[in-house]
Amino acid sequence: MTDLKTYAALARAPFLLLPVTLVVCGAGAAAFEGDAYLGPTLFALVGLVAVHIAVNALNEWSDMRRGIDLNTVRTPFSGGSGTLPAGKAPVEAALRLGLFFAAVGLIIGIWFLSRIGPAFLPFLLFGAVFVLGYTDALARVGVGEVAAGLGLGGMAVSGVAIVQEGILGNVAIAASVPAFLMTFNLLLLNEFPDEEADRKGGRKNLVLLLGRKGAAMVYVIAGLLVPIWIVASVLVGPFPVWALLGALPSVLLAKPLSWAFGDASADVPIPALGANVVWNLATNTLLGVGLLVAAVLA
Repeated sequence: MTDLKTYAALARAPFLLLPVTLVVCGAGAAAFEGDAYLGPTLFALVGLVAVHIAVNALNEWSDMRRGIDLNTVRTPFSGGSGTLPAGKAPVEAALRLGLFFAAVGLIIGIWFLSRIGPAFLPFLLFGAVFVLGYTDALARVGVGEVAAGLGLGGMAVSGVAIVQEGILGNVAIAASVPAFLMTFNLLLLNEFPDEEADRKGGRKNLVLLLGRKGAAMVYVIAGLLVPIWIVASVLVGPFPVWALLGALPSVLLAKPLSWAFGDASADVPIPALGANVVWNLATNTLLGVGLLVAAVLA
């Protein structure tokens, strides 16, 4: 029998804060433009956590089958949980976990579709493709980073906003852009330690397609665009001035950008990988909080 602790490891539980921050951001955007409601917000949170668990577990299952997890050099932020290579659970346990939570996400998505109507259909369809197709299809044809940025970034924020009242406004769309860029970068930087294992396993990601220096420059551009986008969205609309809170965590980019501008052939320092994660979580959260504060004060 696989115990709860092992299932939590297969789900990569420490990384499940990401959907929480995306919900905060999406709800903040919806509140500033109109209203945000507790019920739909909580359902959206459950759905996003469920699909994140599904992606993580299916990734563990696939990477073990393809031998990728047997070759990774694990860090606290990359290389999988190590649960299956250590023999702590059968490979099928990860598959069962992934399919179960994919079903949970699908049920919640269908409920939102019945409530919101056709406007929610793209979120449901693309979400299903990203969850079920990420590891064994999308990450093997060079679009894994974009899929991650959309599924657990931009579309998540805009999806949380649209389930409130069935409306997707300019603020929610604008808030989706930094979320996309940060999740894109979250995956991209974590791919550098896995370069050789991914190559042997048949993956095609930006590190392998562009080389380490080229992929590092893509990381730099996407990272710098986040605070630039937030500030520009305040200066020319549609963000209120309180949204500038979301630009503050970009100081955390100093460590990963220092590595990227230096010798990209060197290992990514662990502090840089950690700063990349905290930057992502803090930016989503503070942008959402800034929008909520502006909504209350309006």
